[in-house]
Amino acid sequence: MLAHPLRSLASRLSAPQLAHQGVARLSPCCVAPPWRTSSKMLMSTEYKQNDGSKRKTPSPKQERTAHGSDTGSSSLSLFTAGAAKKRAEFTKSQMGETLADASTIAKVAKTSVPVRPLSIDEWKKLKAEWYNKTRFEVSIMEKLLSTRADVDVAKSLLVFVTMETGTVEYELLLKYLALCVQKQHLSEVLDLYVIMKTRFKLLDIGAYSLFISGFSKTDHWREAVMFLDSIKKMMNPSPRNYGDIIISALRHKEVETAWKLFKEMEGKNLKPNEDTLIAFFDCGKSFSDDQYENKMMYILSYLRDNQIYPGEHLMHSIHSWFESIPGNRWKGHLTTILHSGECQECNTVLESIQLSEEEYSLLRECVMNDIIQGTDVFKKTTPQELQHFQTFVKNRPPFDVVIDGLNVANITTKGSQSRILLDVVSYLARQKLRLLVLGRKHMLRGTSSWNKGHMALIQKCADCFFTADISEDDPFLLYATMHSGNHCKFLSRDLMRDHKACLSDKNARRLFFKWQRGHQLVLSSYNPGYKMKFEIIPKYDTIIQTTSNTWHIPYDEEGVERCSYEVPRKWLCLQRHN
Repeated sequence: MLAHPLRSLASRLSAPQLAHQGVARLSPCCVAPPWRTSSKMLMSTEYKQNDGSKRKTPSPKQERTAHGSDTGSSSLSLFTAGAAKKRAEFTKSQMGETLADASTIAKVAKTSVPVRPLSIDEWKKLKAEWYNKTRFEVSIMEKLLSTRADVDVAKSLLVFVTMETGTVEYELLLKYLALCVQKQHLSEVLDLYVIMKTRFKLLDIGAYSLFISGFSKTDHWREAVMFLDSIKKMMNPSPRNYGDIIISALRHKEVETAWKLFKEMEGKNLKPNEDTLIAFFDCGKSFSDDQYENKMMYILSYLRDNQIYPGEHLMHSIHSWFESIPGNRWKGHLTTILHSGECQECNTVLESIQLSEEEYSLLRECVMNDIIQGTDVFKKTTPQELQHFQTFVKNRPPFDVVIDGLNVANITTKGSQSRILLDVVSYLARQKLRLLVLGRKHMLRGTSSWNKGHMALIQKCADCFFTADISEDDPFLLYATMHSGNHCKFLSRDLMRDHKACLSDKNARRLFFKWQRGHQLVLSSYNPGYKMKFEIIPKYDTIIQTTSNTWHIPYDEEGVERCSYEVPRKWLCLQRHN
């Protein structure tokens, strides 16, 4: 073991060098055929194109039999966790490609780094052979950090640098500090703080963050709060900064300190890391008072309100904490939810995916203000075209389905685009639904892709509005759907993420996602002349929810990659048995 070089270096280190950062052509077919009446939206998944009848809704018993114990994984909808990855894998397989392991995607040339402490002469020899001698020390330290090397190797490098230059610069010390934190050499972290505080007038955010991480794992953890305050003077601390101290405070039974920091994070709209939340529930097993239980219930409500889904590790901590509550006799089971919204474990029917009238009114107002009338919308259309469309919609009865014509027509390369769109519109028209098809003017010109005869038939089945070719369909689609009322669905595979992001209110963004999952029809497959398949619209909301004697918590499965617009398919069911 090398003698510690840094204590004797403290007085020799020199001053720092801080390394600091168009009006549409309206068709005459806008009057609906006399048989067209508003009806309930189709909810089934697969149809023969020449059969207008709707498949009967199965009874709960039939549903259980059909879907077995894993209803969530039998088919992946646009919003189901893991669906995006599976689509990507399918697309690549169709192209004759295979997904490579992460290790084979890119082979990075390995530059050998020392695996043992080197003498000064050995370091000199290595530096003489190095390709970039001006950055030699920093490059080596970066490689030691990335390979999680032994700290003693890094110490020998610092001895070499000190003997060669008489000082160790800030950047090199910072990377050495990162290695010490990574390897949990906590006494070294404490010594480095003394050295850097003495030598440098100012420390940067990176240094303070590392000191928070290191000090939080020692008996000096309260000093980490001081480092947190230093970061606050420069910028908002990160969730990791808060989490390191919260975890340490809980470990030392300082619940009020941890709770104060959690509430401070909430006030700054910082999402806590999962291990921070795990610490709260794991620590709770040693407390049996009502105050701590109320705090845990608050965290569950916080996760619900912010639509945060626990990972599998956090789910197990929540499960274990509930079952540790004395006297309440909570029992938890992993479960899936039937398409009807019924929990297979306790038979509780979950909250509906449909918005209440109050929620719908709030969302509609936000969509109209932030998306339809927002400053960005006229980059995608003109005021005259939008006004013409609004008048067009207001002068007609509410629609049942608004169809993104181009999006639907491009579901497959089999057949012409106009044929695909005609098949879909014809099927929906046979359901006696009031339809609005949104398209662009080039669809009416008559080409091999857009047959004039097909387009004429479409205009007999549905109201149509064709925008300028440079316009974007989405604002028109959202306006017509929202204006038609809470019953109206829209047909598109577009995820609407940009439009959701335009909403200024956090609650409105949550309601938009809920509305979208309850109103978006998706044509998942189409085979000309045979059958088309629509994804089932769920009847229940995927969100943490509770009744007087139950909690239902959707969670992310380990190993399942979920995009931000997807929702989990597995649930934890907790029941209180009185």
